[in-house]
Amino acid sequence: MIKFFINVANTGYLRGLAAEMEENTNAIRKELNNLSEAGFILREEVDSKVIYKANVRHPMFEILQQLVRKHIGIDRIVEQVFVRLGSVSKVYLIGDYAKGLDTGVIEVVVEGKELDQKYLKSLIPKISKELNKTIVIQTTPDFKGDGLLVFEK
Repeated sequence: MIKFFINVANTGYLRGLAAEMEENTNAIRKELNNLSEAGFILREEVDSKVIYKANVRHPMFEILQQLVRKHIGIDRIVEQVFVRLGSVSKVYLIGDYAKGLDTGVIEVVVEGKELDQKYLKSLIPKISKELNKTIVIQTTPDFKGDGLLVFEK
């Protein structure tokens, strides 16, 4: 679910998903079939491969996306970052989690001016401990890379 609901642009096919998740194809196939039958994901044939993606028109899409983001802890990161960090304009999720891979390392880019770097450095270990994940937060006045926008002021 993380793969498809963290970022709607994420897609996958059976063997690729099995390799990413280090699972056998039968287990992945069962889950894809269950999610597809429930209408949470869509199947599409492209060049003799079946590609899966989130069904953004499903009535529960937004709820599922919020659940996945809460599971990962993005909501807590964003919430704690804004308490005292300064003039934050945007927050991006980058790296593995933006691709839907639950690797345990959450990479975030905070865009803003005059951000409190000392506060940020003290915050990272607290968030890491709370989420039981490694947190990497970069700051920049103007982010130009690829990432999943999770907050915009």
